[in-house]
Amino acid sequence: MEGSPALPPRLLVTGASGYLGRELRARARSLGWDVLGTHLTNATADLALDVRDAAAVDRLLASTEPEVVVHTAYLQGGAAMRAVNVDGAANVAAAAQRAGAHMIHISTDFVFDGESGRPYREDDATGPGHRVWPLEARRRAGRAGRGPWRARRPHVAHERMVHEALAGSRDVAFFEDELRSPVAVADLAGAVLELSRTPVAGVLHVAGPQAMSRLAFARAVAGADGDKLRAARSADQPVRRPLRCVLDSSRAAALLQTRLRPASEVLADGPRRPQAAQADEPDRSRTVTRPSRR
Repeated sequence: MEGSPALPPRLLVTGASGYLGRELRARARSLGWDVLGTHLTNATADLALDVRDAAAVDRLLASTEPEVVVHTAYLQGGAAMRAVNVDGAANVAAAAQRAGAHMIHISTDFVFDGESGRPYREDDATGPGHRVWPLEARRRAGRAGRGPWRARRPHVAHERMVHEALAGSRDVAFFEDELRSPVAVADLAGAVLELSRTPVAGVLHVAGPQAMSRLAFARAVAGADGDKLRAARSADQPVRRPLRCVLDSSRAAALLQTRLRPASEVLADGPRRPQAAQADEPDRSRTVTRPSRR
């Protein structure tokens, strides 16, 4: 009917058993979107997929016919990290191009060296920082994809680490000299869903507007138990990490209706309840009836 709102796009989320992917799939489903999510070993999504297998990625996109692919699958470490984060991103981008789908690639703030005296903007030069793979993943996904969004975001699974540290199930220290732009996973998911309906492309920083050290954020999450958390200095570690990766998200604030809240506002209600632990997967209900695009 003329004047009726357009249907939301058919959505495929890779890595939907991870922290952000899980939230995206659940949010889209609650809004009545036509959405599928992939997993690898943690079978909590709809379909199994190893993004390192280019042929399998092609087959899945050909059979599910997504209009938008949100690529969140990644690994934080291990022998397979590069294959998943670099080769996997390129495989998904190339398959999305062949399937005629728009792609949103979730990238990281670690593409910067952390030496700027101000928040990083989208057009700032990137550097190797402490890892080379984020830059290579960005380049290869950008070359393979058809005008993708690349959404750079800070680390969003930090709350889980805090609760695991307090429970004694994880030995972790929180750096007092690393500044980031923490973002609520609900805000990030809302922004990404908005981007999936935005017919433009480019790099966009999607982060909270408040800079905080990892230690300050962790203690805010822990509330009265904050003093129990172990502090450390990133500058004293044998492997160099970017110290100040604060993102300027003013472009996102102007473009999107989703409000990216400061961490202090998100945490204003007091200590946060633990999130269910979700493994980082190597893949970072259908309520809308649609005809096949074939």
